[in-house]
Amino acid sequence: MIRIGICDDNSDARLGLESALERALDRRRVQGQFFSFSSGEGLLRWLEHHVGELDLIFLDIEMEGLDGMETARRLRASDAGLQLVFVTGYTDYVFDGYSVGALGYLMKPPQPEKLDDVLDRAAAQRILDDAFVCRSGETFYRIPRQSIVYFQSDRRQVSCVTPERTYVFYGKLDDVAKELGEDFVRIHQRYLVRAGAVSRLDGSQVYAEDKPLPVSRAYRQAVLAALARASLEG
Repeated sequence: MIRIGICDDNSDARLGLESALERALDRRRVQGQFFSFSSGEGLLRWLEHHVGELDLIFLDIEMEGLDGMETARRLRASDAGLQLVFVTGYTDYVFDGYSVGALGYLMKPPQPEKLDDVLDRAAAQRILDDAFVCRSGETFYRIPRQSIVYFQSDRRQVSCVTPERTYVFYGKLDDVAKELGEDFVRIHQRYLVRAGAVSRLDGSQVYAEDKPLPVSRAYRQAVLAALARASLEG
């Protein structure tokens, strides 16, 4: 499942692109979920409450109000890993996209081979993307690793805590720790914290984004080593 946002102030253009993308995904036997936005402002407002719920966004450049390029800059400021594709009727803007790390450009109307090329690059980028992906219910969330403060487990439920919100999913903390590697350190049987988020170790607690978290005796030496490494690398 790939979740795609389409932002264009022309309803016919939105519907046309969605139909073309559906055909492209059908060729790949990939399911897609589409979210439609008529303005950059509307897209940004929606994402404030749905962080990590889109994998790929197609942005029209020539929109009324907030244009596609400024919308992209604001999106990039809040989520460095979000994949963006510009859709335009003009070639004048092509080089502007490099400043916001656009995945590609599509000229209107989009051609099937161009859509296939963009989706190929999107699939490759998702493999390399520095994000943690979890599933809650029927929704998959892509959470930039640098935004994660810590994980907390409660039996089979794991909570991924970021400054903006908490994501709850079923899993094992051991599996999460194995996937994320040495940038995250186990401080307790129930807690896994991003080493770079820790400001200090104080007795039997660490402070991550000013949140006190318990450190058990069994993990104390590993915590000290991980924090020293993070300090040197930072």
